[in-house]
Amino acid sequence: MIVPANAAYHLPIAELNRAAFGSDAEGNLISRLRENGMVLVELVALDEAEIIGHILFSRLVVEVDGRVLGAASLAPMAVREDRRRQGIGAQLILRGLASLRARGCEAVFVLGHPSYYPRFGFSAALASKLAAPFRGDAFMALALVPGALAGHVGSVSYPSAFGLVRNS
Repeated sequence: MIVPANAAYHLPIAELNRAAFGSDAEGNLISRLRENGMVLVELVALDEAEIIGHILFSRLVVEVDGRVLGAASLAPMAVREDRRRQGIGAQLILRGLASLRARGCEAVFVLGHPSYYPRFGFSAALASKLAAPFRGDAFMALALVPGALAGHVGSVSYPSAFGLVRNS
């Protein structure tokens, strides 16, 4: 079952991300995004009352040809190790994207596995024309509104919670 995250889930979410990523970096990022009011959609996958997956989408400043888009960053996503390859991550992504569409979000960006995210429509080519702190096949974009990322130039600026500086 996929449900919105709430405060009762914060500690188990931190523990899940620590186990999935081997450090507290993602948990700390999640806390900073929450504290700064940057969270757009945060979901957990439950098996009975136990959290087996988590995904967070936060506000992202994206500009294309002088127009500021309503955009989001997908980061992080984690699934408990013994529950991977069962479609839980896909369910979290699809439910999250549907929630973002319902909120009027125009585009989503992710830094992730180039063999995983394209199945949801993410494209490195779509992100490559934008100045951003990331480059390469792992930095991908998805237009939730057709043509939202069409244009010639633009930029992606992550919130300070990510601790990044945009490269031109």
